[in-house]
Amino acid sequence: MRLTVAGAGASWPGSQPCSGHLVSSGATTIMLDCGNGALASASRFVDPADLAALFVTHEHIDHFGDLFCLQAMLRWAPAGPLPPMMLYGPPGLLARMSHVLTDRAAEELVEAFTFTPLRPGDVVGVGPLTVTALGASHMGDSLGLRVSDGSAMLAYTGDTRPAPEAYALVAGADVVLAEATLPAAYAGRAPHLTAGEAGMLAAGAGAHTLVLTHLWPTADHEALEADARSTFAGRVELGKPGLAIEVTPRA
Repeated sequence: MRLTVAGAGASWPGSQPCSGHLVSSGATTIMLDCGNGALASASRFVDPADLAALFVTHEHIDHFGDLFCLQAMLRWAPAGPLPPMMLYGPPGLLARMSHVLTDRAAEELVEAFTFTPLRPGDVVGVGPLTVTALGASHMGDSLGLRVSDGSAMLAYTGDTRPAPEAYALVAGADVVLAEATLPAAYAGRAPHLTAGEAGMLAAGAGAHTLVLTHLWPTADHEALEADARSTFAGRVELGKPGLAIEVTPRA
């Protein structure tokens, strides 16, 4: 199983796209979140039409903004509409997106995707991958995701506070993909993690690798990496487009 980062920016696409992460096993590739700019970046690594499914963690636009672009790609292909894509996310996701669309465009949104509401505890099989949703402490119906190929586990926090739900989500994961929005000086000021708190999650999980994502564009990313290393002794990587990590079981 391989994790490839398409975008790891927080809230607005500064030096890189917003949240978008590809997970592949064999011929199957899924995408976790699809924020502003993430679709174009992902297309460097996979034909978006070949995605087996897309999972959205919550209803903030930096995690779903490029679904509007994906809708256009699926519905307006030169040779005719492509088959609907499997889309999983919080129950209110399509309604939230439809607020900015005309009635006809909202109908096309429904035509472009086969949408299944995702709730904590739901388990979805996609080819050799199993995706489990758990609740996240961020806003509304926020989710974190665990992805397994049967031998290794990736845990993706989505956006979250350093809450018990976050520790439950990553428990036993081999690779932790954790948001690290806040510089250490801003800990607790928003429902997000610092890099040091992300490191504590990875350490508690017993993971061998921590990938930091949802990085504020103007933050000192080297300082974020150092903060994570102060709490986690394993491998630490800053998320950026093209970063590829093999998700393997712990030794």
